[in-house]
Amino acid sequence: MTGPDGVVVLTDRLVARDRLDRVVAGAVAGGVRWVVLREKDLPRAERAALAADLRAILADVGGTLVVAGPDPLGGDAVHLPAAGPYPPPTHTVVGRSCHNQAELDRLTTEHYATASPVHPTKTKPGYGPPLGADGLRKLVEVSPVPLLALGGIETPEQVTTCVRAGAAGVAVLGAIMRATSPSQTAASLTRAFQEAVTPVLTKTATTEEK
Repeated sequence: MTGPDGVVVLTDRLVARDRLDRVVAGAVAGGVRWVVLREKDLPRAERAALAADLRAILADVGGTLVVAGPDPLGGDAVHLPAAGPYPPPTHTVVGRSCHNQAELDRLTTEHYATASPVHPTKTKPGYGPPLGADGLRKLVEVSPVPLLALGGIETPEQVTTCVRAGAAGVAVLGAIMRATSPSQTAASLTRAFQEAVTPVLTKTATTEEK
């Protein structure tokens, strides 16, 4: 299995407008097929139960739940921090958070990585100035694996910019968790991604419709 692409949702029940399973269900209804479960403060048993619930939601559309941390909580996909562990565990999908070329250079058998922060973000402060489109593009050029753009991505325009910079997808948290309608927000961001990766086909279809 390859790593995530498109719009990837990171969870945060503390900022979510509704129960986390409902927010994720809405995002999935809007086209999201990859979700990263964070919630690291929960006891393992509660986190494992939540993982099972979210996997059930994603299973209906052939989606995948990735668990933040080395413990897959009964699944087979994890997302690791830049600090470790090294070497990464052997799972069907393994990703890692990266913020600069030095961290990308340490990658070995990971399937993908996130590059952050692309824009200013309240969720992950302390990783230096935002990369911006140019910084993201430079990391894409040297990365041995596909990169997901992460950090402060909230609008379709930002999704488009990240894709044009070479990102395989975008990872979003606040845009979905805080959305009044997670399904509509997810659909809007997903549409922007699809149009950005298939500009010629999209333009042709639009012309024919007219």
